Amino acid sequence: MAFQLRTIIYMQASWIKVLLIAFSLSFTGVASADETENTCEYDREAMLALDQQAFDQDPHGGWRVLARHPECREVAADLIRDYRQVHDNDSTTMLWHEGQMRAYADQYDQAIALFEQTRRPAEQDLFGWNPYLDATVAFLEDDYASLQDARDALSRVPYPDDEILPKDEHGNPVELDWPLNMHVVERLVACFGKRYDEAYGDCEEQQTP
Repeated sequence: MAFQLRTIIYMQASWIKVLLIAFSLSFTGVASADETENTCEYDREAMLALDQQAFDQDPHGGWRVLARHPECREVAADLIRDYRQVHDNDSTTMLWHEGQMRAYADQYDQAIALFEQTRRPAEQDLFGWNPYLDATVAFLEDDYASLQDARDALSRVPYPDDEILPKDEHGNPVELDWPLNMHVVERLVACFGKRYDEAYGDCEEQQTP
């Protein structure tokens, strides 16, 4: 089963108040020497020695190689946890990705606890992260009313001013599909009652709670 990670998340940086990072990575069709036999084995020392970019964003390595295999997603979650602990890393990106792996492994309570650690102060949430977080938690808690409320809240997030938008190589604001993450939330609504890995992936079947 293809595992696609499509989420939009942002982090603090010293040179800008909000940095937007968009991920649209697929784990299909890419093989490395360490995962050709479709096992959950990996070189722990080498993994933990990677810098964050290589560990978290490289589709050819890092935790994503493990996450490609459904049976390895709890292992991937544990690896992200260990990496965070070894590097004293409290990045919201890493917390969210560990949470997603926990949710993919049906460890919903652990996933929710990790997701909640990424919540932003309301005055800093200019890109609608908290409604997306609320929708995800509501789905995992099997709470359809709260999921709908979070979807509605996300739909009302105003488009941000140019000065806080990410910029292209020429310094021009990048136009965003808006609201961010609405495509994911729509799938959570449409596939309510299914497993998170199904709803987050390619599920399009409308469910009636």
